[in-house]
Amino acid sequence: MPKTPESLQPDQEVNNKNEEIITPERVDLSEKGTPIIEKKDRILTGMRPTGSLHLGHYVGALENWIKLQGNYDCHFLIADYQAFGDYADNISKIRDSVIEVAMDWLSVGLDPHKTTFVIQSYVPEHAELAMLLSMIIPKWMIDRNPTLKAESATQKDVSLGFYNYPASQAADILLPKANLVPVGEDQLPHIELTREIARKFNRMYGHIFPIPTALVGRVPRLVGIDGKAKMSKSLGNCVYLSDSPEVIAKKVKKMFTDPTRLKATDPGHLEGNVVFTYLDAFHPDAAELESLKKKYTEGKIGDGEVKNILAELLNAFLEPIRERRAFYQAHPEAVREALLEGTEKAKKVAAATMLEVREAMEITGYEDIKNIKKIIEK
Repeated sequence: MPKTPESLQPDQEVNNKNEEIITPERVDLSEKGTPIIEKKDRILTGMRPTGSLHLGHYVGALENWIKLQGNYDCHFLIADYQAFGDYADNISKIRDSVIEVAMDWLSVGLDPHKTTFVIQSYVPEHAELAMLLSMIIPKWMIDRNPTLKAESATQKDVSLGFYNYPASQAADILLPKANLVPVGEDQLPHIELTREIARKFNRMYGHIFPIPTALVGRVPRLVGIDGKAKMSKSLGNCVYLSDSPEVIAKKVKKMFTDPTRLKATDPGHLEGNVVFTYLDAFHPDAAELESLKKKYTEGKIGDGEVKNILAELLNAFLEPIRERRAFYQAHPEAVREALLEGTEKAKKVAAATMLEVREAMEITGYEDIKNIKKIIEK
């Protein structure tokens, strides 16, 4: 695999404002603290390939992944099976998005030499385990999932596969026996469901799966440029990791600020101000940011100037990501190798886990003539 230029090595953190701390049931990021989970532990997290990634993905997930990749056995899953729930009639979009997601991961600094990139559909054990787990999951447990409820409400006809998404996600986490699962805040109910499923399986068939812990990003949820509760591709309110400097400037200009402020000398309000929400997430200097907030609330700086500051900060943040992207665009074979070599490694882990699962559930041994005779002679 071609090596990235020294100046673009994945270890270079784009934003290192915060470190991680870990609690028994879930993990949050704060201003101080370090992980107490041992290096041998495994991480599983991933994304559905439904298009290019945006800043919400970065602050809610990718930032954590970059910090964790040097200390843990990280498996990063591109969940293309699950994307069928949205795009079963547009397979080419899923195929294209698998590559787009891989490009975004590599561009932000995820290192395939330290981590494992996995294409879900290339590891059929994901589907096998999801089917087996669905046999022990009561329907009410699926029905109460808030994320599934919200997403189902927007669909005219919910497919059985889409409805069973929580079982599929639980299988994704349990198949590599993950201990830690970095997720966005909206995914916490899925992790709690996975914990319940793992406990039930272990009670019924013996201890096979560890009980995973959730890790939530430094900024659990980033609003869209229109101030909506969540950055969403369908709402067209995203700032993408692949956006050019010109596009960034245009999108920042569209951001909502303080609708009650009529002129630059009016005292500004920070609450609900999208520009300052983004400044909180991306400004590298806390003292400078506080000074900027003070000026704004005292009417000493205008909205246009604040937006210019944000656009400059976002472009400075994205510049090393753009440089890495250019490198991988020039070396598509490196993208292919990252995907296929990682997936091959994941297949071995999956095969070992499923051997344990089949033996625990006693769905093996039919090739043994002694077992057949024993059953016949009962």
